Amino acid sequence: MGELRHYGLIGHPVAHSWSAQHFAKKWAALGLDDCRYTLHDLPDIQALPALWDSRNWAGMNVTVPHKQSVMALLDGLSPEAEAIGAVNTLSFGPEGRVGHNTDAVGFRRAIAPFLEGRHDRALVLGTGGSAAAVVHVLTQIGISVTRVSRSPQVEGDVAYTDLKREGVAAVPLLVNCTPVGMHPDTTAMPPFPEGALDGLGEGHLVIDLIYNPEETALLKRASLLGARTLNGISMLQLQADAAWEIWTGAAGRD
Repeated sequence: MGELRHYGLIGHPVAHSWSAQHFAKKWAALGLDDCRYTLHDLPDIQALPALWDSRNWAGMNVTVPHKQSVMALLDGLSPEAEAIGAVNTLSFGPEGRVGHNTDAVGFRRAIAPFLEGRHDRALVLGTGGSAAAVVHVLTQIGISVTRVSRSPQVEGDVAYTDLKREGVAAVPLLVNCTPVGMHPDTTAMPPFPEGALDGLGEGHLVIDLIYNPEETALLKRASLLGARTLNGISMLQLQADAAWEIWTGAAGRD
């Protein structure tokens, strides 16, 4: 076995992460025994430089809440990460520490089989790094997006309290980019007003980026109302594969 190649994940919290298990299986299948993946719970992004200095890194993933704050510590950004304003993957090479966004690639590839012509408008729940990647992809493919949050800060965004049944019924695509409903709080739902979600029906596609549980309370409700649903597992796998492509120099364009 040669010198170890170190990979890892930073975020807060990270104990629930699927990434280490995913890459261990990938490396076993590829016959690679010189790769290690470690989880690093960093409440404060300012602790990252010390972690960088602790070993010879080959690649790193970034999760909440650092997808945007990490950018100030980097030497460069890929064009897509710069356009989105969020990073979930770091590469280490001659150009220094460069931020990439494979959330966008993963989401784009995951939803492609499910989109139909009628999915021309979308409600995107949340305003963090994952939501930024989702909005970027949807806008690129010509879908009109309205972002929803508890306290909108940007012109054009709306509050949950603004949503009504008729409005939800008129928008055929809904994407949850918030952690609401994630394990262990699996009964939680995004704070839609009473009756607003009843606007969902057979013409809707409802996507939740959460992967644990596989069916969130939101997806259960949407399915009962007749909507088609998709969880975050396929996006998670696809964004991880795209990160590996970047780390190994195999990344290409969609």
